Amino acid sequence: MSKQDLTRQEEFKRATAGVLRALAHATPEVQVAFQPGPSGVSGKRVRLPLPTRALPPAEVARLRGAADAAALRLRHHSDAVHAARLPQRREAKEVFDALEDVRVEALGSRHMPGVAANLRARLAEQCEAEGYDRMTRKDQLPLPAALSLLARERISGEPAPEAAQRVLDLWRGTIGEKAEAALSEMASATEDQDAYARAARRLLAALDLAEAELESEAEQQEDGEEQGEQSAMQDQSGEGEAQAQDQESMLGAQPEAMQGEAAEEEVQEAEEEGAAAEGDDKPGGPQQRREVPQTADISRYHPFTSAFDEVVEAEDLCDPEELTRLRQQLDQQLSHLQGVVSKLANRLQRRLLAQQQRAWEFDLEEGLLDVARLARVVANPMHSLSYKREREADFRDTVVTLLIDNSGSMRGRPITVAAMCSDILARTLERCSVKVEILGFTTRAWKGGQSREKWVQEGKPRNPGRLNDLRHVIYKAADAPWRRARKNLGLMLREGLLKENIDGEALEWAYRRLLVRPERRRILMVISDGAPVDDSTLSVNPGNYLERHLRKVIADIEGRGDVELIAIGIGHDVTRYYRRAVTIVDAEELGGTMMKKLAELFDEDASEAWHRAAAERAALVA
Repeated sequence: MSKQDLTRQEEFKRATAGVLRALAHATPEVQVAFQPGPSGVSGKRVRLPLPTRALPPAEVARLRGAADAAALRLRHHSDAVHAARLPQRREAKEVFDALEDVRVEALGSRHMPGVAANLRARLAEQCEAEGYDRMTRKDQLPLPAALSLLARERISGEPAPEAAQRVLDLWRGTIGEKAEAALSEMASATEDQDAYARAARRLLAALDLAEAELESEAEQQEDGEEQGEQSAMQDQSGEGEAQAQDQESMLGAQPEAMQGEAAEEEVQEAEEEGAAAEGDDKPGGPQQRREVPQTADISRYHPFTSAFDEVVEAEDLCDPEELTRLRQQLDQQLSHLQGVVSKLANRLQRRLLAQQQRAWEFDLEEGLLDVARLARVVANPMHSLSYKREREADFRDTVVTLLIDNSGSMRGRPITVAAMCSDILARTLERCSVKVEILGFTTRAWKGGQSREKWVQEGKPRNPGRLNDLRHVIYKAADAPWRRARKNLGLMLREGLLKENIDGEALEWAYRRLLVRPERRRILMVISDGAPVDDSTLSVNPGNYLERHLRKVIADIEGRGDVELIAIGIGHDVTRYYRRAVTIVDAEELGGTMMKKLAELFDEDASEAWHRAAAERAALVA
């Protein structure tokens, strides 16, 4: 690339950073960094995507849109107000954050046509990149994206990008009157972040994404404070009512933590009567989780239907052009991390190669010619030629499976680092003749998909079990060489892929794939950032339904001893589930931790100890 192009790239970065600070009314202490990956704002730090040297017009518009969005968030957003209204559930948080982005961008677009044009170009590019124009079902569009597009239309008065029009038409008129009223209220309150946040919480409550009683309780507390300023007597009365409501809310929101057996029995009886009268029509409430009788047959984990589950190859989830683009994006980010992780990978490779016991079998009838014994053939032509063959090292008879959590909470840096580390690890182990399989697990839709629709059509029978459509992705099969599967790893960066995570069945699936492998030693490494969560399933089952199944699957795998199971938790304590596990705080530590744990597993002494323990367990079972 020419020096002129490099200078143009640097000038564009300086100009973009300067405009960002000016739009944000920010002081020079705001740091703007251009790095691979999505844009983001954290305190006084702004991260923007790294521009290419060519700087085509489409990329320029997209980067300017990202910079304008970050500037408007710094200018019009208050973290304290946002945190005060932030819901607890993960999906609700994602929707709440997306709606706040709509508000700040709408404020900036009203008086600055250039900013509005940049934001429109960025949004149109995002819709095309996510493949919204190819979606034919309502559940294919993630809920945060659908609600943010609807809110953007209502607030700005402008239509959504053309790529999103068809799938967004499937959402219009389906969210209910209360949600429509909340959208209208949000459109009239964009200048006031707190009023807008309250309206957004009402929208979430109307869609059963956040508990309605939490919002009403906050409003009642505010009303009680206002009344307290007018009259001391009213203040005391308001405090008494708030305390009573507090107790009722705690009993409803935390049924497992209730104190007092009498209170627990009263709440349980009231819930059973309500379920008999209403037929369990309102999903998502904590009371329904207590309605399920804790008998052995009912609490046993089972899917409501597996007809909509899928095990799919990565290349079948998007077209070749998009897969190539995602792989190029991953390669661009690898250039920044490859130095550190490659050193660790080379260290692992040297450690593995050093364990090779180079042993030869001699006096064979076929193989490599043994030149050391040619002298005896020359001395006595009656002697036959001698051949030799190298004996395989034990560690080569190994297969490693990486099972990666593809849930929505992995979005951003965690899934990017996981994809990069998987790529480097697969290449490293392949050079050492160790087979590697890379798998991912998520769901096909938010909030249940076709499984939940079938459950509703059948009259919402009690104790339905798992209520979502599984999607298990094969990024790289064990027998596939890395060069053929390298493009597939870029699919992890596709935004619309990451949804819910049902870990127990994913672990069973990866375990079954390992059992049919011919290798003598099998290693399963799980990478996750949270406990199993599926809102649709947990709303009509006990609160620990998915977690209990995960613990059972882990106990079975570790008890049988035919697969070595290890887990790495990113910001999530996985040591309470897995016998052999480690927890890291930052996703940047993932590469080093993966290499370190695999090096420990391949250590000769550790390998022998594991095989001895496996033999002992097998003898006990026999």
